[in-house]
Amino acid sequence: MWLFGLAIVVLACKKNGSGNGTGNNNGEDTTKTVLTPEDPPLAASIGFFMDAWEPKSFTAPAFVEAAVPSAVTDTIIVDASTVISKISPCLFGDNSNLYQTQMVTEPVLLSHISALHPRIIRYPGGNLSSVFFWNALPDQPPADAPPMLTDAAGNTTSAGYWYGGNTAAWTLSLDNYYKMLQQTGNEGMITVNYGYARYGTGKDPVAAAAHLAADWVRYDKGRTRYWEIGNESNGTWQAGYRIDMANNKDGQPQIITGDLYGRHFSVFADSMRKAAAENGKTIYIGAQLLEHEPVYWATATDKGWNSGVLKQTGETADFFIVHSYYTPFNTNSNPPEILASAKTVTKAMRDHLVASMTAAGTDMKPLALTEWNIFATGAQQMVSQVAGMHAVMVSGELIKNGFGMASRWDLANAWDNGNDHGLFSQGETASGETKWSPRPAFYYRYFFGKFLGDRAIPASATGSNANIHAYASTFSSGEVSLTLVNGTVTAKHIRVDFKNFLPGSRFYWYTITGGEGNTGFSRKAYVNGAGPSGIAGGPDNYATLKAYGAGTKNGVKVTLPAMSVVYLVVEKK
Repeated sequence: MWLFGLAIVVLACKKNGSGNGTGNNNGEDTTKTVLTPEDPPLAASIGFFMDAWEPKSFTAPAFVEAAVPSAVTDTIIVDASTVISKISPCLFGDNSNLYQTQMVTEPVLLSHISALHPRIIRYPGGNLSSVFFWNALPDQPPADAPPMLTDAAGNTTSAGYWYGGNTAAWTLSLDNYYKMLQQTGNEGMITVNYGYARYGTGKDPVAAAAHLAADWVRYDKGRTRYWEIGNESNGTWQAGYRIDMANNKDGQPQIITGDLYGRHFSVFADSMRKAAAENGKTIYIGAQLLEHEPVYWATATDKGWNSGVLKQTGETADFFIVHSYYTPFNTNSNPPEILASAKTVTKAMRDHLVASMTAAGTDMKPLALTEWNIFATGAQQMVSQVAGMHAVMVSGELIKNGFGMASRWDLANAWDNGNDHGLFSQGETASGETKWSPRPAFYYRYFFGKFLGDRAIPASATGSNANIHAYASTFSSGEVSLTLVNGTVTAKHIRVDFKNFLPGSRFYWYTITGGEGNTGFSRKAYVNGAGPSGIAGGPDNYATLKAYGAGTKNGVKVTLPAMSVVYLVVEKK
């Protein structure tokens, strides 16, 4: 029957709790009522990024019977009576770039990407977007693209343009990007060249750059739904931040402002939407914002960026874009500092964006974190298991804070003594890794996706330590999923209690650690005890590794080793 919109299921249960839906196993015979909570209204900050959502069903994995702790140190309470949100399928993306090979020539890499299934892979990636001409052959830029560009200090340097028609083995052409998406079952997000609207030497550089972007939309023919105009265009490091006034013919200021970018955005968006309409397609176009309040020494551009952009794009942008590298730039951050940033920075981003939109009188729109990672350096943090733990926490916090889309930077980069954002190694000799070996973060993300449901629900830790982070979800097939992150150097023994959920007979889990007792930064990931054969990475057979399994007769209990992540799914009654 239905009551107040909630489906009510009455179950006669034995040895399964006190009748309040907590699922504690105290040997009592009881009757319980389990409510099916309604989904909340779709948050405006998620919006159309939820369009690809589909219900998920859990299939029990192959498993080996494992011991559970007899005594517990902490309790996790999972509340299945409330749905925080359906989980946006667009939150787990990645970034490609123009210096990681043609990809379709790399079957090992494609196999790993297919297994991870990030859903969205951004292109052409990062700062190079501002000097990328999608339809040009090598060394054949548009006639109005100057050979020299001006940096923030006023110095001129070679433009160093990149080309979508370059089929050399070391780069990634546009057509092979499309082929890679098709072969791995993912979709794209494209960043068009906004910088060209600033440094172009033609009579109307904004119109020329917008027309080039619109022609890309025509060529795309509806393959890509999500587009963003420019990359970090406020930054002093970006092509187009400062222009040579002698070459400009439409009276633009020397230094970019948020208001100027916002006015140009509208020109781009209008041209691109008309091009999409010619193909009978709908596209969504994002505008750039800053994710935090500018510091006192920030540029005037940064200080006025959000207000200027929102003034001009509040009605024309489909979504808003931010980037974050979470930890302080070029700082030797320790594990607790890195892990803590996942929660504090994500919430601070959301709060700042809300404040910026409120101040501008702009309604909330979908939020996209199209680049994120950590900036920590000095101890190979970026290629460590801590980066993997951080990645899991960021995904959990983005869900809780109502972001619609996110893409981590990036699939492959450069070793740089371990200061490498790449999810996969490019096989540099100094790294000691084979080409396309997954870094630890890959394994943490892979198993997070494997055991993640389709609706987020509340979970909270009680007990001796607040450094256990819990992220819970449900499957449409009825099971409960729980991801637990132990950010301490002490093992924890956990009991899971439930509200409004009756555990079935079994639960399953995977445990990932840095291996070999490592509680600092380890380049290894051990999954249920299986690790890499070399000096870094994780188990080659990750896709066929058996889960641990145990019965629920004595409760749902699990051990969290020091600095570990546990992914757990409990069967329904």
